[in-house]
Amino acid sequence: MSENTINEELNNENTENQETNTENIVSEKSELDILKEELQKEKDQYLRLFAEFDNFKKRTSKERFEIFKTANSEVMTALIPVLDDFERGIKEIEKSENNELFKGVQLIHNKLTETLRAKGLKPLEIKPGDAFDVDQMEAITQIPAPSEDLKGKIVDVVETGYTLNDKIIRYAKVVTGQ
Repeated sequence: MSENTINEELNNENTENQETNTENIVSEKSELDILKEELQKEKDQYLRLFAEFDNFKKRTSKERFEIFKTANSEVMTALIPVLDDFERGIKEIEKSENNELFKGVQLIHNKLTETLRAKGLKPLEIKPGDAFDVDQMEAITQIPAPSEDLKGKIVDVVETGYTLNDKIIRYAKVVTGQ
């Protein structure tokens, strides 16, 4: 074999090796790219799933809070007539001469109202002479105004209105002047 032939064969082998190495590098890079793309897809899927779960937790927490906030509304609505009866009873006992009985009933009434207030029940602060507000009041009747300044305003409050955590659960029943 001549030297040229040997050099040619060596060059051919080197070229073939380089081509094989280039093919291996290209295939490795394409495999690496494929793996990177799959990893990116998995990361994206994970982030979306995590965000969905986080939104679910927030939504259920908010719904649970709303349920707890309004769960008492039926109980509170049932207790409001008891408060009304207490107030009527106190007015009648106040007329009598028995101060001890009045103090005892007043003490029980105060304890009940403070307990209900702690649970979120608050009376609407409405008094004669206030302007009529449809959002808080219900006019049960209209009477001729006793004075000019009471025209279109509240003459008497028949039943106190109540809110539970800033939501009206009973509108105040009022008499308005015309």
